[in-house]
Amino acid sequence: MTRRPPSKTLAPSKGVYANYFEVGYTAFEFVIDFSQTYTGKSSASHTRIVTSPIYARALLATLGQAVDEYAERFGSEAAEPSGRKPQGGDGGSR
Repeated sequence: MTRRPPSKTLAPSKGVYANYFEVGYTAFEFVIDFSQTYTGKSSASHTRIVTSPIYARALLATLGQAVDEYAERFGSEAAEPSGRKPQGGDGGSR
């Protein structure tokens, strides 16, 4: 998948940090919730993406490519939280 530069017709979006993700799906769509959470603090989803299975697959491929490029540049350990191997999947599930 190739990356396109941001659209020049849309205003830049505000960046919001997320360190927790929940993924749900139906036969027709994927729902991805993004949250920020810390030990002992409750969190609420601040962003929800709803997309089709085809675009969810494209997002997966794009993220995989970006993580591979990151690992090449900074080392594979830098892409793994707390030095642990990724366990596949999301930060949580529904």
